[in-house]
Amino acid sequence: MTPAVRFFWVFVAVTLPASFYALFSATDWSVMPGDLIDQPWQLAAFLLVVVFSATGLFDLYYADSNLRKNYPVLANIRFLLEHFRPEIRQYFIADNLEERPFNRETRDLIYRRGKGLDDTIPFGTERDITSEGYLCLFHSINACHIVPEEVRVTIGGPDCRQPYHASLLNISGMSFGALSNNAISALNKGAALGGFCHNTGEGGISPYHLQHGGDLVWQIGTGYFGCRDADGRFNDEAFRLAAVNPVIKMIEIKLSQGAKPSHGGVLPGAKVSEEIARIRLVEVGKTVYSPACHPEFDTPLGLLKFVERLRSLSEGKPVGFKLCIGKKSEFMGIVKAMLVSGITPDFITIDGAEGGTGAAPVEFSNRLGMPSLEATYFVEQVLKGAGLRSRIKLISAGKVASGFDLLAKIALGADAVNSGRAMMLALGCIQSKSCNTNRCPTGVATQDKARAKALDVDLRAVRVKNYQANTLHAFLELCGALGYHSPDQLKPADLYQRTEKGMRHFDQIYYPLAHEQLLEQNVPEFYAEDWQRASADAFV
Repeated sequence: MTPAVRFFWVFVAVTLPASFYALFSATDWSVMPGDLIDQPWQLAAFLLVVVFSATGLFDLYYADSNLRKNYPVLANIRFLLEHFRPEIRQYFIADNLEERPFNRETRDLIYRRGKGLDDTIPFGTERDITSEGYLCLFHSINACHIVPEEVRVTIGGPDCRQPYHASLLNISGMSFGALSNNAISALNKGAALGGFCHNTGEGGISPYHLQHGGDLVWQIGTGYFGCRDADGRFNDEAFRLAAVNPVIKMIEIKLSQGAKPSHGGVLPGAKVSEEIARIRLVEVGKTVYSPACHPEFDTPLGLLKFVERLRSLSEGKPVGFKLCIGKKSEFMGIVKAMLVSGITPDFITIDGAEGGTGAAPVEFSNRLGMPSLEATYFVEQVLKGAGLRSRIKLISAGKVASGFDLLAKIALGADAVNSGRAMMLALGCIQSKSCNTNRCPTGVATQDKARAKALDVDLRAVRVKNYQANTLHAFLELCGALGYHSPDQLKPADLYQRTEKGMRHFDQIYYPLAHEQLLEQNVPEFYAEDWQRASADAFV
């Protein structure tokens, strides 16, 4: 018998009869409800002791926890505090820079920009600017000003008949089902108000994506939701009927995402409502599986033929693919397939290992994939080295919140940037990390209609629009601080990182390639092994 168990038995043996005696002696041993209620303090003490005793007896004889058996009642306090630990830490313990993935400083920045409030800070930076890995820019004395209205990027290669003029900052892929109906509706309205695009995520095109007329990027995942047949294979006609909608500006084939690359998904039958089934073209109440890879192709050449197929079916709209870089040789194989076939995507979306999702296996989220900055630089250099960069636009995603995040990715090769979680924060998300529980406290990441109802679509749409506009403004101010009249002037040498050898820009840390250098006899050593292994006919 542990000391805690011994204490429990002694406490119960003394207090239970004492509280019983105190209550009933005060009522002249009456058991009438009215008499008992007339003794509130004695009744409360008695009930408290009864609950304590019952809880302890259950812990001792029925609980499946070792801790509760050895520490009856007391262990439950521990579990209660553990349950509220994230909130306690977030509200009372963590400093401004401590939390991840988005610290308090970053969250406050997003909230203030969404509300249109002052976003300055007093008294200097709290960051350790001498720590290894610290990123920064070197400004120019000859600063200038950039007009925001002049900054957009045209996406559409030589085979595209309906190019899209995109903003530099857009909404990353987040599905209806992962987010609530009101969240999707607010994001789309914000995109319409601000003139930027909204990626549907792989869950298909819902009525909430179409409700306010915001520009859409239709993401096609491995489940082919919204364009599948009864067997889960891609359906040309279903795709064509949806893709020709004028509100859909681009098509994105999702190969992988940063938070869980090379991992499929399961939508439990219990969550497949009539509405979800109608949107995704699946059966009501039946569990739906998304495979880890696409059934329609299994080679780099197959991927490019699928790109060409979707571009034709969509009547020439820009078609690209999204991936998190893993094996370098596999991406190089796709590039070799472009050279062999002459087929190029109109854009490539690069996700980073720091990307987010509603739910991902811990091992996948923590240990797979290349970080977005390195991945963006790598893709840019390989395309340049193959002589293909001018045909393809690059979109970079993965933990984008500030104007600096936007600038860093564009400096390393991106033409535009997607942001997901920051847009959720603009909707009112508080980083409670309950996205996978259906109990999101703000109504953002839930299918609970009562919780979702709390999200005011009109208000949050304005905050999404404000956040995007103010972040883009901050980005342009940073460009001006570097002395540039256009973001087109940004280059990898503008982004510095502190290393053990001091401050070095990205072209000094990594390995730049010259135009068509990969096509020459002597490929640089850093790329040579992967380039030699790469194949247009197989992912190796």
